[in-house]
Amino acid sequence: MEDDTSSINVSGLQFAYDGQPSLFYDFNLHISPGSRCLLVGANGSGKTTLLKILAGKNMVGGRDVVRVLNCSAFHDTHLVCSGDLSYLGGSWSKTVGSAGEVPLQGDFSAEHMIFGVEGADPVRREKLIQLLDIDLEWRMHKVSDGQRRRVQICMGLLHPFKVLLLDEVTVDLDVVARMDLLDFFKEECEQRGATIVYATHIFDGLETWATDLAYIQDGELKRTDKLSELPELQKSSNLLSVVESWLRSETKIDKKRPITQAQIQKTSPFDTSPFRSSRHMAYYR
Repeated sequence: MEDDTSSINVSGLQFAYDGQPSLFYDFNLHISPGSRCLLVGANGSGKTTLLKILAGKNMVGGRDVVRVLNCSAFHDTHLVCSGDLSYLGGSWSKTVGSAGEVPLQGDFSAEHMIFGVEGADPVRREKLIQLLDIDLEWRMHKVSDGQRRRVQICMGLLHPFKVLLLDEVTVDLDVVARMDLLDFFKEECEQRGATIVYATHIFDGLETWATDLAYIQDGELKRTDKLSELPELQKSSNLLSVVESWLRSETKIDKKRPITQAQIQKTSPFDTSPFRSSRHMAYYR
């Protein structure tokens, strides 16, 4: 296991959903405090699952496999309760959604939702309300997805975090709100030493925002780099074109081919483990 100078340590992660081939096998990732790390990869590469594992929402074997702030992401529930570890998922259903486990589409006001979060610093709360341009009189069942998203984000950021996990959370925001929010995140990292892992397919403005990049392909960490040292970005200042070239070069896999004996052996560490995951053990957005 890596030393505790890292905000996030993943060492030898093995994970599979029930009845499925292994998604992660001997996966390792280490992210330093203060980093703003982009998590990139194609749909289905494992980005969302990894973020949920880091958030302690999926159980994996061993307390030292996934460490966040030198604690077990799954077992040490004080990480979430204290607000040190915060997770903001990317979507919710059209009838019920969540910031944490709080419904976001009932007939109540934005003020009711935001001021209902206990222990929030009034100064930080007011800053976020202004930053996200939230009207406290919004009725949550009548507003747009983008407006509802702003309330969700505000609620998720009311407590100062040490590690923030973002899964496509800016997808419904307009460009101004998104850039203002990214500036806020950058300030949180530079002034408080917070760490952010951000999975996204929207790369506008991220060349100068991110400090690190982790590229996942089919559950494997293909590369992890400091953005300032990324060779491809030295030739092209457009991060989107760099990531696009990686994704286009991926070998297409026939999803319908039978599971091979090698794949069965690959998943064998879970067969006798009490930590084999099943879908009912995960929280769904």
